[in-house]
Amino acid sequence: MNNTLRQQFERLAFRLAELDTVLADGSLAADIKRYRSLSKEQSELSSLLTQYRLYEQRERDLAAARELLDSGDAEMEAMAREEIAAAEADLARLDQDLQLALLPKDPDDERPAFLEIRAGTGGDESALFAGDLTRMYTRYADAQGWRVEVLSANESDLGGYKEIVLRLDGDGVYGRLKFESGGHRVQRVPATESQGRIHTSACTVAVMPEPDEAEEIQLNPAELRIDTFRASGAGGQHVNKTDSAIRITHLPTGLVAECQDDRSQHRNKAKAMAVLAARLRDKDRAERAAKEAATRKSLIGSGDRSDRIRTYNFPQGRLTDHRINLTLYKLGAIMDGDLDDVIQGLQRAQAAEQLAALEH
Repeated sequence: MNNTLRQQFERLAFRLAELDTVLADGSLAADIKRYRSLSKEQSELSSLLTQYRLYEQRERDLAAARELLDSGDAEMEAMAREEIAAAEADLARLDQDLQLALLPKDPDDERPAFLEIRAGTGGDESALFAGDLTRMYTRYADAQGWRVEVLSANESDLGGYKEIVLRLDGDGVYGRLKFESGGHRVQRVPATESQGRIHTSACTVAVMPEPDEAEEIQLNPAELRIDTFRASGAGGQHVNKTDSAIRITHLPTGLVAECQDDRSQHRNKAKAMAVLAARLRDKDRAERAAKEAATRKSLIGSGDRSDRIRTYNFPQGRLTDHRINLTLYKLGAIMDGDLDDVIQGLQRAQAAEQLAALEH
C-alpha cells in the first residue's frame, strides 16, 4: 500500500473520531435526519478502518515471520515460510478491498428506484417473460427487505405484462439494480408450443433512481398534457366507477408516465409526475453516457435499453450476462430472486474498471 493511501486512511480515522464525539454528546437529538446521516457515515468508516487496522496487523505479522527465517531452527523457519505466504495473500486481498472501498460512489446508489419492464419481441411469450421478471425482482426485493409498489400495469390477455412500472424503496436500491437496465432475452419452449420447439423472445428493463426533491427536474405545466381515465384490473367496484388514473405526457420529448394504483387522483398525479421526472433525468443521463462511450468503451455498458445484456436459457438452466461473460447454471434459483451472484459480479466489474481508469 502506498503512502498516499495510508495518509487517506489516517484522515478517515480523524473523521471517525470527530463523528464519535458529535454523536455521543446528544446535540443532534432534535435533528433526526442529520443524526441518521452521520450515524451511517460513522458505521461505514468504522467498518472500513477495521479492515485497515487488520491490514496493518498482517503487515506486522509478515515482518515478524521474516525475522524468524534466520533463526537457525528448521521447524521454526518452515512455520515462518507458511506464515509469510498466508500474510502476503491476506495483504494482497485486503489492499484490493481497501482500494475498492475508497472509490467514489454514485450519489444515487442509496436512492429508491423506478423499475420498468416492457414486453418486446415474442408476443404473448414476451409478456409472460415480463411477468417472470417482475416476480424475480419482487422476490429479490422481499429478500432485501425493500418495499415494492406497483405504479402501473398493463396486463396481457394470457398472463404477464405488456408493461409494468414498480417503485422500490429500501437500503441501496438503485445501487443494486442499476445494472439491470437493458435487453433481457429468454430462450425456452412456450406453454402454447405443441411441437416442443424453443422460442426466443425479449423484454426491456429500465431502472431509474427516484430524484431527490431538491434536485428533481422542474416540469413546465405548459409542456404537459394530463389525461384522466378509469383504472383497469383488480381493485373492486370503486376502481371502475371513477376516473382516478392519470396519464401525463411531456410534449417536447413525447415521454409518458401514468399511475393508476391509488384511489386518489391527486396521489396518482403526484406519483406519475415523479416517474416522469425520473424518466427525463434518465434520458439526460443516457445522453451523457452515450457521449462518454464514444471516447471510452464502458465495461458495464451505458444502460441503453436496446442492448442485449442477458440471456435466460431455460432448457439448459443457464443465465449468461454478456457484459462480463458471467454464466451461471442456477436459473431456477435466479428466477426465484437469487440475484446476488449476478449483481455482485457486475458491481465488481464496475469497480475494477474504475480502478483501471485511476491507474491511467
